[in-house]
Amino acid sequence: MLTTVLPPLDSSLSTREPHMKKKQALALAVFAIVAIGQVWSQRKSGDYTEVYSGEVTTLNYLISGSENEHFMFANMIDNLIEYDQYGVLKPALAESWSSSADGLVWTFKLRKGVQWFTSDAKAYAEVQAQDWVDAAKYILTKTNASTISDPLSSVILNADEYYEGKISDFSQVGVKAINATTLQYTLKAPVPYFVSMLSYVTYLPVNGKFLAEKGATFGRDNKNILANGAYLMTEFEPQVTRVLTKNKKYWDQKNVNIPRLIFKYNKESATLAPELFLRGEVSYAVIPSTILDTWMKDPAKKAQIHPARVSSYTYFYGFNFKPKFAAEYEPENWAAAVNNQSFRKAIFHALDRKAAMLTAEPYAPDRRLQTTVTPRGFASAGGLDFVATGDLLTIANTNSYNKTKALELKATAMKELAGKATFPVKIMMPYNSSGSEWTNRVQVVEQQLEGLLGTDFIDVIPVSFPPTGFLAATRRAGNYAMQELNWGPDYADPQTYTDPFVSGGTYVFLNNSPSFLQADGKTSYDKLVEAAMAETTNMKKRFELFAKAEAFLINEAIIIPYARGGGGFEASKLEPFTYPYAPFGLSVLKYKGQVVLPKALSTEEYSKLESAWNKAREAALKKSKL
Repeated sequence: MLTTVLPPLDSSLSTREPHMKKKQALALAVFAIVAIGQVWSQRKSGDYTEVYSGEVTTLNYLISGSENEHFMFANMIDNLIEYDQYGVLKPALAESWSSSADGLVWTFKLRKGVQWFTSDAKAYAEVQAQDWVDAAKYILTKTNASTISDPLSSVILNADEYYEGKISDFSQVGVKAINATTLQYTLKAPVPYFVSMLSYVTYLPVNGKFLAEKGATFGRDNKNILANGAYLMTEFEPQVTRVLTKNKKYWDQKNVNIPRLIFKYNKESATLAPELFLRGEVSYAVIPSTILDTWMKDPAKKAQIHPARVSSYTYFYGFNFKPKFAAEYEPENWAAAVNNQSFRKAIFHALDRKAAMLTAEPYAPDRRLQTTVTPRGFASAGGLDFVATGDLLTIANTNSYNKTKALELKATAMKELAGKATFPVKIMMPYNSSGSEWTNRVQVVEQQLEGLLGTDFIDVIPVSFPPTGFLAATRRAGNYAMQELNWGPDYADPQTYTDPFVSGGTYVFLNNSPSFLQADGKTSYDKLVEAAMAETTNMKKRFELFAKAEAFLINEAIIIPYARGGGGFEASKLEPFTYPYAPFGLSVLKYKGQVVLPKALSTEEYSKLESAWNKAREAALKKSKL
C-alpha cells in the first residue's frame, strides 16, 4: 500500500513589514530543504494552538477506537515501529526485528533505557517487553470492553480463544516477553502485512504495575496515564483545555520541535476558528465551504489558505439493520423496509454524490468522490490497483446515480413491501451539529432523495446530535436508519476496510439481518471475507477475493460509497510533509518532525512543497524497496 493522505493542515499571518518578508522567505526556503531531505533535524518552533468542540470520553488507549482520542495517544506513546516522512518503515521502540521462515513467529529487540513518565515528567519505570504482554491481556479480556481487540484477536495465536473465554491461561496466547528486551508475537497464520499493523493503537504498550494500581481509574485523566513518547499531557480540563508538552527526556527528542500542543475547547470551534486564525489566536483552521468564496475573493485571506490533501479515510452512507431509535421514527417499519433489496437499491441509485459533496468542495468536488469503499491507490498487487481488481473494476468506473433505475426500483419496492411496510418510510438520519458542512449536507441529501423518489416513498428526517459522544449516541448504539459514516485504515492491506462490516462490528449490524445471516451465525459477507483472509501467499488472488467481498457490499446496497476524507481548504501555520507518514494507523496524527511556521502557506507555496515531497517519496520508496 503506497499512497497516503494527510490530515487537514493550516496557515496564516500577514507580511506587513519588509524585514518580516525576508525572514519568512528564509523560513520557507529552509522548510523546502527539510521537506526534500531524507532525515529529520531539530529546528526552532513556536507552540501549536487549535480549538476543538468534540471532547474526549476517555484517555484509556487500551479501549478507545475513536480518532478524536487517538491523536493524543499517537503523540504520547511510542510503539515498536514508526514511519518516516516518506512512509518508509523505521525502528522506534524496537531497534530490530525478524521473523521465522514460515512467517509465524516475529521477534522484536527493544531499545534500552526508554522510560515511562507521569504527567509531571517524573520517570516511573523502564519500558520492557512485558508492557506489550500486559496491554494485550487487558485488551483481550472481554469484560474490559475494549473496542480495539480485533487487530489482536484476528491474527495472534489463541487471542480469539482467550477473548471468548475458551482458554483462561494467557500464557497460551502468542504474545510473550522472552526477556526484558525481547518481545515475541506468534501468529495463527502468516500475515503479510503484520509489521504495518504495529502502527495501530491496539499494539501500544502499557506498564502493567501502573495499570493494576489505577484499576478502573486508568485513563480517567492525565494523572492516571503514563507516556513514553514525544509529549506528556501536562494539562487536562474537560471542555476547557488540554496541553501536551514536549517530553525533554524522550529518547528521540531531537526530532521533536514544537514545545507545546495547546487545544482549547470551544463548542463553536468550527465556525469561529477562521476568525481566530486571522487574529493570530490559533495555528490552524478549516475554512468551511460556507465562507470559502469570501476568502478566495480577498487577496490577503486567499494568500493564507491552500487545499488540504485527500486521505485514505473512506466515507459512505450506511443502512442500519439493527434499528434502536425512538418509536417516533418507526424502527419496526424501517427494519421491514431495509431488509428489502429493492428499497435499498432505490436509495442507492437515487443518491447524487456530487450534490452532497458540493457542500464541502464547491471548487473541485470530483477530487474526493469515490464509488468504492477502498480508495484508489491504497494498495496494489501484481501492478494492479485494488479497486481495478476483479469484481470492483466495473464498480470503480461507474456512477451509481441513476434516476431511471431509482424510480424503477421504487415501484418494485412498493409492490414487494405491500402489507409488510407502510409508506412513506421514515429515515432517521443523524448528523454532528459541530460544523456547517455536515448540517448543510444532510439537508441537501434529504431534499435530493425526497425530490427524486417522492415523499410518498420516503421521509428523510435529519436529527442533530452534539459532537461530544456523537458516535456512542448514534452509530454504535444503532440509533440511526441511514447515516454518513467513515472508517480509517489500520494497516497496509485491503482487509482493513472490511472491519466495520463483519459480525461484531458496530456499523451496519449486518448479522441482524435475516437476509444475510446464515444458519451457522455468520453472514454471507463474513464468509467472503474469511475466504480472502485465508489466502496469505498469492497476493493477486487475495486481492481478488477481497474485491469480491467489497463488491458484494456495494451490489447489495448495504452501503453507498461516497468519498475520501481530507480535502477542502485550510489555513495553517503547521508545517506539512515532515511528520511520520503512512495512510493507516497512528502515523499521520503525530506532530513529531514538524514546526509551526512563521506564516501560513499559500496554495502556490504548498503545491511546490507537495511536488517536491512526491518526488522525494518516490525515490525513498524505491531505495527502501517497498
